[in-house]
This record gives sequence, structure tokens and C-alpha cells, in this order.
Amino acid sequence: MCEGYGHRVQKSVFEVTCTSAQLPRLRQKLTDIINHTVDNIRLYRLTAGSLQNVERLGIAQLAPHQGDHIL
Repeated sequence: MCEGYGHRVQKSVFEVTCTSAQLPRLRQKLTDIINHTVDNIRLYRLTAGSLQNVERLGIAQLAPHQGDHIL
């Protein structure tokens, strides 16, 4: 489900950029599909401009957070 909302950075780790209005909808979709006895989803909110300060090592790619997004 997250592939439609963000950029995969590891097997099950995604960077997602959304507005304050989009976040409740995304959270609800995740809540609806997870197995609440075994799944563990963490949402980390970053302040404005935080993604410009990400340090990448190895083959890490810059996530396309600067341009237009189509969901």
C-alpha cells in the first residue's frame, strides 16, 4: 500500500511526503490493512526542510520530494 504514497528506501521502509490533510487518510488506510497482533508501523514526522539535510551513503538515492507528486 505504501508504494502508492512514497519512495521505498528499504524492503519495508518508505519515505512519504504528504500534507497535514492527507496524513489522517494515510494513517487510516494503514490501520485498516495491518495485522494488529504482529505488524509494527512507525510514523516519524520531519520538520519543514528536514529532507534537504538527509545524509546518504552508498547507493542511496535522493527521494523525489521536491517536484510534483501524483497519488
